[in-house]
Amino acid sequence: MEDHKPTSFMFEIDNLLEKEAVISSPHSQVEAANGMQTFIPKGNGIEDHLALYLYVANYGSLQLGWKRRAKFSFVLLNQSGKEFYKSTELCQVFCAQVPGWEVTGNETMDVGGLHVLYSQAFQVSWIFVRHPDTALNFRPKSHLVKTTYMNLLLKLIEKLDKLPHSFSETELSNTRTELVDLTQTGFKLDWLKEKLDVIYLERKKTADASRIQELEQHNKNLKAELNKEKIKSAASAAKVLWLEQTVSTLKTKPNKKLKLSPN
Repeated sequence: MEDHKPTSFMFEIDNLLEKEAVISSPHSQVEAANGMQTFIPKGNGIEDHLALYLYVANYGSLQLGWKRRAKFSFVLLNQSGKEFYKSTELCQVFCAQVPGWEVTGNETMDVGGLHVLYSQAFQVSWIFVRHPDTALNFRPKSHLVKTTYMNLLLKLIEKLDKLPHSFSETELSNTRTELVDLTQTGFKLDWLKEKLDVIYLERKKTADASRIQELEQHNKNLKAELNKEKIKSAASAAKVLWLEQTVSTLKTKPNKKLKLSPN
């Protein structure tokens, strides 16, 4: 196995979000570190993702049984040059069988002290930007517990994005219970409570409007039935009046035959 002195390098990309084409590390860095970084700003088939590949350059020319060990991380800065978030530093072994590694989205990274999937990083970062005190009092010692509760919070946020009328009474009750449970763990979720209250109110308005419509239709049906009964009653009254007149005529003219109406 050939000797290889430890080397390090940093690959910086300005205005990453404006890039369209594949970006590779400069040739000078490749020669210095015998490694290559490649970025695909628009993701590898996924528009809203960033794909990152790290592999050994020209590995076919290396001696049989070669190996390289590399530590690497990914740092994203905002427009002010301040660190927005940094991925967990990974250490991987490169060899002829595995000459490259990629970020698949299943790896975790640290965002605000929470270990989340790369695919969740943007959403979690958005929460802390819009609601910076969300996890201020959320301090479980176990990273696994933190990750579990964060996943529950993300699912709750996704659920509350549904339209109010799509919730059943049971779903609303369960959602409120989930919100209370997460609040008790230390999350400050007043903004989600307000959103849930709005859903309750909108759903109540929809239910009230539906109930009013049902009552109006019921009232309309009753009026229709009443009109039918009035018509029947008028017909019955006319028949009774005719019978009374017939009886009266028979009493006054007992010896004269009358032609009775077939009705």
